[in-house]
Amino acid sequence: MELSRRLQQLPPYHFAAYARKIAEKRAEGVDVISLSMGDPDLPTPPEVLDALDAAARQPINQRYPEYAGMAALREATAAWFARRFGVELDPAREILPVIGSKEGLAHLPLAVMDEGDVALMPNPQYPVYPTAVALAGGACYDLPLDATAGWLPDLDAIPTDVAARAKTLWLNYPNNPTGACAPHAFFERAVRFAHDHDVLLVHDMAYAEVTFEGARPPSILEIPDARAVAVEFHSLSKAYNMAGFRVGMLVGNATIVEGMTRLKSNIDTGIFRPLQIAAARALELPQSWLDARNAIYQRRRDALVAACRALGMQVEVPQAGLYLWPRIPAGQASTDFALNLLERTGVAVTPGTNFGSGGEGYVRISLTVPDAQLDEAVARMSSVIGAGRA
Repeated sequence: MELSRRLQQLPPYHFAAYARKIAEKRAEGVDVISLSMGDPDLPTPPEVLDALDAAARQPINQRYPEYAGMAALREATAAWFARRFGVELDPAREILPVIGSKEGLAHLPLAVMDEGDVALMPNPQYPVYPTAVALAGGACYDLPLDATAGWLPDLDAIPTDVAARAKTLWLNYPNNPTGACAPHAFFERAVRFAHDHDVLLVHDMAYAEVTFEGARPPSILEIPDARAVAVEFHSLSKAYNMAGFRVGMLVGNATIVEGMTRLKSNIDTGIFRPLQIAAARALELPQSWLDARNAIYQRRRDALVAACRALGMQVEVPQAGLYLWPRIPAGQASTDFALNLLERTGVAVTPGTNFGSGGEGYVRISLTVPDAQLDEAVARMSSVIGAGRA
């Protein structure tokens, strides 16, 4: 028996491969501190857990869920979106709950792309994007991101013939892995580009609610006429410490939402209803809860920025997200640096090249470990990097 050629051509999922390496080290007795994944260590709010528990005990919620999600969750999403972004959404036509934003992102190209269609793809990028395009038979055209341009793609540099063949433009702000935020003016340019070239904007906004110092990253749907050409993904994983719940939402263009609903009704049966009820409760939490949670991440961010700079690594101070994106010492490959660090210190960071060729020269470091572990990781890194041996 053989796997399909399409699947055989896919590379291993970088995070799964790196997780196996971490597991091997732990099996050897190494006390690994993993700063490699954005997996929140802070607890899910108790109100959310109470709602989950109560809902799970009701027999009606133990049956098959609705394909398009519960009306209560779609309405809660619309209310949250209006409060957060000042944008009114139609709960019935412009919102679709998904089994985590990763699932929605992975399935979207199957709903909108045909064989050979072009996806305009930032590089570096969350690796699910190009994988999803490849599984749908599409082709990616790289849009380089770099620090000098604020980690924003240069849409004017896209060749005319490429833009004519493009079906989708993928964006992600606050950005994973760089932590960059996109200003309103950039989204205006992106929406104009999408209208001019009949391209669907796919905006991944999974880190919308992990922000610092009053930052309020905008939704692309705040731009006039955006919903004619754009959809946006949101997630409760990072927003409300609910990574294991696997609840997200697709919002925006009604045609795309309907198409994704049709696709998903053929390949899954929706989200367990108690999880949807818990998600609706999370979306009702006050801003004060988010502010208190974000203050913890900000404290970790500041400590890690200072440590990286003391170790001679250049790093920007992100205004949102769960990561730092430091430049490693010159002359080293990202993968070699990360594997050497893991081998010598037991500290796991993610090689920048896990996010595409544009990540060479960088590593991504997560803020999702308790403060004491973070301090220990910094001390171990100092023992190697500080001695000039990493």
